[in-house]
Amino acid sequence: MKTLLVVLILSCGSWALGAAGLSERSLIKAGATEVAVRYIGHASLILEQGGKVIHVDPVGREGDYAALPKADLILVTHEHFDHFDPAAIALVAKPGAEIVLSRACRDKLGKGTVLRNGEKATVQGVLVEAVPAYNIISMRSPGVPFHPRGQGNGYILTLGEARVYIAGDSEATPEMKALTSIDAAFLPVMTPYTMSPEMAAQAVGAFRPRVVFPYHSSDEFLALAVPLLEAVKGVEVRVLKK
Repeated sequence: MKTLLVVLILSCGSWALGAAGLSERSLIKAGATEVAVRYIGHASLILEQGGKVIHVDPVGREGDYAALPKADLILVTHEHFDHFDPAAIALVAKPGAEIVLSRACRDKLGKGTVLRNGEKATVQGVLVEAVPAYNIISMRSPGVPFHPRGQGNGYILTLGEARVYIAGDSEATPEMKALTSIDAAFLPVMTPYTMSPEMAAQAVGAFRPRVVFPYHSSDEFLALAVPLLEAVKGVEVRVLKK
């Protein structure tokens, strides 16, 4: 069985980014694979493995994207302004960088590879699987969810021996609960838009990632969610700070 170790490293090391203001890195180990994770803010992340730099939902208000490491691969979960920022994408993309995104984002950006819910593709050597991300309970108005089914994606990335799940904006859906062999999961915890602390704990109890990172959250929601997540046996809980 693969073993997983998550170590929080306070030294910026090769990630020293000055004005970007980053102070914490999480190193995920799964078998012989190491994945370095940076939290930029809200839903924005950087993952690095095997020399590849992957940006998730880059948004300019969360960090200085001109100073951040340039992306080989960019993932965008959906078109809401706190996840999709064409200017940040342009700033952070290397020449030849590839973008995986939802149909609505592709229509606005004019480029990139669309993955619909349930589809998968190997991009820049990384297997990317699109997982449905949607609301079941929380509604913008009667019958209109904040995130309708079929529009937004979560993503599972296979990085060497590690499987990393980034949920996007989603509640604890049946598809999420049915996931297997997830080494690290990023789950949003903020009602009414995504999951309540109780929903997040329910999801983690169902698919049991080896480590869970609550994100897309606030101090108030984290204070409620972390004890509930820590109560799930066999799951490591890590909270990343900017």
